[in-house]
Amino acid sequence: MSIVQVVAVITTKPGKRDEVLEMARANLANVHAEEGCIEYAPSVDADGWGSFQTQYGPDTFVFLEKWESADHLKAHAAAPHMKAYGEKTKDLLESRVIHILTAA
Repeated sequence: MSIVQVVAVITTKPGKRDEVLEMARANLANVHAEEGCIEYAPSVDADGWGSFQTQYGPDTFVFLEKWESADHLKAHAAAPHMKAYGEKTKDLLESRVIHILTAA
């Protein structure tokens, strides 16, 4: 099986990023306990990089994920705690873009 990497770009409605991040952090233990989870962490723009960096902006955060296999990622997407998180946050989001990658 091949490791699957995910870059999930979450953009909230204006001013709602911290609220959604709080809910995401509350769900981290559930996700980390899932079989096949190697890495699952939210990240925001780093400060102080100037023109070297292209920022996502104040209403966006990114989940960086690694899963042991596509089957593990599919199970994660269908997990009850992810469905509950999705229901809690759906009205607070502008967009959710999921990039699923494998090693080149």
